[in-house]
Amino acid sequence: MSRLLAVLAGLATVPAALAQEPFPAGRPIEFVVLFPAGSSADVTARVLAEGMGKRLGTQIVVVNRPGGGGAVGYRYAVSQAPDGHHLVWNSNSISTTYHTGTLPFDYRSFVPVARVQIETPFLFVRSNTAWKSVRDILQYAKASPGKLTVGNSGFGSHTHLSSVWLFRAAGAQITDVPFSAAQVVPSLLGGEVDAVVQLPSALAGHVKTGAVRALVALSATRDRSFPDVPTAKEAGLSAVAELWRGVVVPKGTPQRIVAKLEGVIRDTVQDPGFARAAERLLVTPAFLPAAEFGRLVAREDAEIAKAVESMGLRKSPK
Repeated sequence: MSRLLAVLAGLATVPAALAQEPFPAGRPIEFVVLFPAGSSADVTARVLAEGMGKRLGTQIVVVNRPGGGGAVGYRYAVSQAPDGHHLVWNSNSISTTYHTGTLPFDYRSFVPVARVQIETPFLFVRSNTAWKSVRDILQYAKASPGKLTVGNSGFGSHTHLSSVWLFRAAGAQITDVPFSAAQVVPSLLGGEVDAVVQLPSALAGHVKTGAVRALVALSATRDRSFPDVPTAKEAGLSAVAELWRGVVVPKGTPQRIVAKLEGVIRDTVQDPGFARAAERLLVTPAFLPAAEFGRLVAREDAEIAKAVESMGLRKSPK
């Protein structure tokens, strides 16, 4: 802990030489992804990295640092040099990990560059269960408090809080079961849990084969991934938990570099090729520039802090 704080303090001042260093400086750019290779976060980051790399004329290398609902990756990234050669594929997890005590620092340790996309968490069950609708599973959960087991991508992860939001809004008591991101889908398919809250890309293939059924979308409007699946609002529940993803850099990164990266991301996200890839990957392009993205992160952080406290999930930072 003390070593980490010392590193953060050391990064507070950017040497004058760094402020004037050419960017990119003739070497690859590292793009830290907080989840495993093959996950939704990883695949979409690679699409973005390819487009950005072409525009910057340099290689952008995706580095996976999974664990702790994103905390492992954030701990690694925050100690990297603020020179524009270390990007982070950020999400709402910066706030969930901090406010649930998994991370000892918050979003202010990074500088926002741009939001890129949003994704919708869904509640999934195996198709051989008796639950054909969200109403069915809520009736079961209410009739048998604590018996329904719902998997998520780790304590304090966005899918964990999404699950809590959904079932609390319904007045149902369940048992949340945290897994590593790579274990969630197998846990559902293997019958270890009754249901999972996950992003559409994680289970779209299993929905297509008929092995898994999506019951409800935690989005403001129906998601194009599964347009026949109703939103929680349609089911009479106040539960919206859209996941955003965007790029941030370590605090102290020169503004000229942030501005250049923002412009490159804007051009990449607005490219028709990116839009086509996003549709295949079941995500929605949603570019926001640095300033607006920063305000969104700050606003949502305050909302998540209140939610975590009301749920009794707050723990002291580790």
